[in-house]
Amino acid sequence: MVSYNRFVELQQQVAFPLVLFLKLCRMGECTGISFVDSTTLKACHIKREKQNKVFSGIATKGKSTIGWFFGFKLHIIINDKGEILSFVITQGNVDDREPLNSESFIKSVFGKLYADRGYISQTLRDILFVDGIHLVTKLRNNMKGGEIPLQDKINLRKRAVIESVNDELKNICQIEHTRHRSFTNFITNLIAGLLAYSFLPKKPSINAERVDSAQLQLF
Repeated sequence: MVSYNRFVELQQQVAFPLVLFLKLCRMGECTGISFVDSTTLKACHIKREKQNKVFSGIATKGKSTIGWFFGFKLHIIINDKGEILSFVITQGNVDDREPLNSESFIKSVFGKLYADRGYISQTLRDILFVDGIHLVTKLRNNMKGGEIPLQDKINLRKRAVIESVNDELKNICQIEHTRHRSFTNFITNLIAGLLAYSFLPKKPSINAERVDSAQLQLF
């Protein structure tokens, strides 16, 4: 057994092999029903942002639904089985819609992509439609347009599944903590957490049979 300090040093050497293993062997397969969301990865408490030296010049200040934070964002796309299809890490001040403009982030996705109101953008919707992706979001109160199809309304109600995935990534796989000694170790810990999640025997998912039965009852 190596000491903790030596373990931290050796940890940096496995970052690239872990990324390859995750990307090539542990990603899920798109089923035509996908969900996209982002979650915060805090580098430190917001009050200590100016004192943080490990992520100085890398992490940024951003704002989420629960307030201001200093760190990064993890953007993920999952299928209806709770499997991660794609992920990307950005600085904390990056708009949630920005990663969807990257071809590498959406190349494995097709069909319906469900998101919250933060992803509303007609320009983005048109761009994704060309790539075979239909971005579905709830309408804002002041928006005018056509009605959302019944199937999409049901699936939008099930969008909380990706919130459960984010919760398991943080609380079970521990992708977020504030004790990193380098940016490389931050990346290594994050990838290791995503890999650990991919091996979980039971993941948050949607019961397709219940969704279909609920739709029939509404008719």
